[in-house]
Amino acid sequence: MRPQGPVARTLRALAAWLLAGSTGAALAAAVPDPGHERGRAIYNFRCYFCHGYSGDAKTLATSYLQPPPRDFTTTPLSAAQIADALRRGRPGTAMKSFSSVLREDEILLLAAFVQREFVQDRARNSAYHTAANGWPGHERHAAAFPFARGDIALDTPVESLSAAQRRGRDLFLKTCITCHDRARVLDEGPAWSARPLSYPRMGFVPGQPNTPPVDAVSSASVYAKHEVKPRIPDLTPQQRRGERLFQDNCAFCHGGSGTGKNWIGQFMEPKARDLTQYNRRSMPPALLAQRIREGLPDTSMPAWQHVLKPTEIDALVAYVSRAFVQADPAPAARP
Repeated sequence: MRPQGPVARTLRALAAWLLAGSTGAALAAAVPDPGHERGRAIYNFRCYFCHGYSGDAKTLATSYLQPPPRDFTTTPLSAAQIADALRRGRPGTAMKSFSSVLREDEILLLAAFVQREFVQDRARNSAYHTAANGWPGHERHAAAFPFARGDIALDTPVESLSAAQRRGRDLFLKTCITCHDRARVLDEGPAWSARPLSYPRMGFVPGQPNTPPVDAVSSASVYAKHEVKPRIPDLTPQQRRGERLFQDNCAFCHGGSGTGKNWIGQFMEPKARDLTQYNRRSMPPALLAQRIREGLPDTSMPAWQHVLKPTEIDALVAYVSRAFVQADPAPAARP
């Protein structure tokens, strides 16, 4: 019976290369390196979204991250430098520390893989569009590739395209654009403000962003810090009651911080008001109480007068005025 399994296959490969008179370098290339393949698996799971499957940063993330992700194929980095970036992150970029995610041996394997595969060999690594990922015979869609890669701008006048390019454009718009939604265009059009598209709290605990259960999206995003309420030790009993009411009813839109820069606050149109932008002159207690009671027309701010008691509204006003509304600005100096 012929032995099977990875060890047997490796031995047969060795025998074949030896019989063929293979050189030492070719023989080494023919035998899989378990450490290198482990580094590949970590990279393909953790790093491809920003840096691309082939390490060249030709990704959707590159279109909106500033500075863009590192293109390893054009940067002469050592494995030690890459490992250091994995441990410490790179301040001022989207590259954060992986020291709490990866073990030290995984960091070293990943760094060695990136240095050899991309910096040194500029290899293609693996591709997403494989049969295993649900894309058998992906090459049959080759007509759409120029639009996915940005070789042809998507808003190129149709009449200037060849018949094959028109078919590729139609295919791209019908199928590929679902994932390749940042095709290159000649005219970007008006600039729209970015906003979140959903609200994945998934167990996020307000005020405890680093304790389980942790929301893998919100706690790692720019919105998480705005879910945390300010710590004010000397609140009056009325203000303490208002704090509970605010966190239970108002923080969903305005955030625990009152800034409206949490996930839902930025999702809304118009966005939730940033309560910290007001002072006692622009938002006196009487006006704040009226806004809570009657709501604000043409916004998502509802009237709370049928939900909260007058004493509860008074408590909310007391807390918001203390926690978020700024003191009156200093009067301008007279000439």
